[in-house]
Amino acid sequence: MLNRIVQELRQHAPFTLVGTVVGVMVTVVFVYAGVPGSVSRKLFAAFHPAHVLFSALVTAAMYRLHQRRRVVAMVLIGYVGAVGIGTLSDCLIPYVGEALIGLHDPHMEAEAHIGFIHLWWLVNPLAILGVAVAYFRPTTRLPHAGHVLLSTAASLFHMLMALRTGHGPASIWTLVMIPVFLFLAVWLPCCTSDIVFPLLFCREHRDGKACPLHEH
Repeated sequence: MLNRIVQELRQHAPFTLVGTVVGVMVTVVFVYAGVPGSVSRKLFAAFHPAHVLFSALVTAAMYRLHQRRRVVAMVLIGYVGAVGIGTLSDCLIPYVGEALIGLHDPHMEAEAHIGFIHLWWLVNPLAILGVAVAYFRPTTRLPHAGHVLLSTAASLFHMLMALRTGHGPASIWTLVMIPVFLFLAVWLPCCTSDIVFPLLFCREHRDGKACPLHEH
């Protein structure tokens, strides 16, 4: 399992890096165009729920492909993997990055913008919808790619919310460190949510039997 995890992380690193480069370009445009934080907030409110939907679809589908009869477990794994790890990717890691970089306004209380709480009426139903789709049509290849792109966008706009509400122009340090945290926010959590997390509950993987991950 450890070798499989390392292999998957290695394979997904270049794709995540491409998303990070695009994120850098968007950051530069937003900074020098003076885009207000309200725009980033609205974009985050659009991309984060979409990310949760795709994450639930892939996570539940991965489990469904290997444990077809355990429907209740599939629902729980799909929901927890999407909402829990999606929150880590889109909200908590960017929030920590914002704090370490110094983006938070010292005169205002910083907020992590937890999706399943602040947007509970949208995020939670979409997670359930993703699990339902996975039950009837479990597939992982294309939804996983969409998941990574949506996670990149959601994490980026979470950080840009803080960037545009702080004081003064963005420094070179800020523009360098945002891509670092953006890469970390997407790379580890997305692979964990889609691949590692559901397979931890699959009997054949616990017993050391290898199964192809993206054959469907």
